Amino acid sequence: MDKTKISAIILAAGRGSRMKSEVHKQYLLMDNKPVIYYSLKAFEESSVDEIILVAGQDEEEYCRKEIIEKYQFRKVKAIVSGGKERYHSVYNGLCGVNRSEYVLIHDGARPFITVDVIEKNIAAVKQENACVTAVPSKDTIKIADSSGYIKETPDRNKVWIIQTPQTFRTDIIKSAYEKIIHSGCAGITDDAMVLETVSKQPVKLIHGDYKNIKITTPDDLLVGEMFLREEA
Repeated sequence: MDKTKISAIILAAGRGSRMKSEVHKQYLLMDNKPVIYYSLKAFEESSVDEIILVAGQDEEEYCRKEIIEKYQFRKVKAIVSGGKERYHSVYNGLCGVNRSEYVLIHDGARPFITVDVIEKNIAAVKQENACVTAVPSKDTIKIADSSGYIKETPDRNKVWIIQTPQTFRTDIIKSAYEKIIHSGCAGITDDAMVLETVSKQPVKLIHGDYKNIKITTPDDLLVGEMFLREEA
């Protein structure tokens, strides 16, 4: 039997300025439950062994009482504070991982992640060491120059929209993050980009789900409500 320990870091430290709400987007309600509930539920039902929840500063107690204890998420083993930028928050989460060989990193504002996609990531990372959830782009993509004119059109068959979770052998991604943190590198927008910046480690694309949207704007919240109605 495979005894490999697997951790998940779920990020819930973002403020979500584009949502134009005093309530942070991960705590907004969809079908009377906070957005973060749905991500936690999927990972709770997966084969992940432990969950590290990264919350905003001064939000740890709220998360513990109003989310973890209220909904009885037993796999959440630690709640840690987020940092200034996303990559600081991820690093804080990695520091909370306890002797796991692999780690999945997921945006808590993506409530429609499925157990199936989580398990596909787990299976793939054991073969590839690094993989990210993604879907092929349905649209033609244009690359613009600094003045806003079209510079080039990449082959749509090679363009993927990146999602989370992004999944790695823990020692590889933690080492890469340490290099990024110590270098003060800016402009890091996802975990794969960390490896791309400091490592030659190949990263495998794993087919995700077009419903695995990130709740960023009020329109996204409406779409999420529609998805929940469809599932009911």
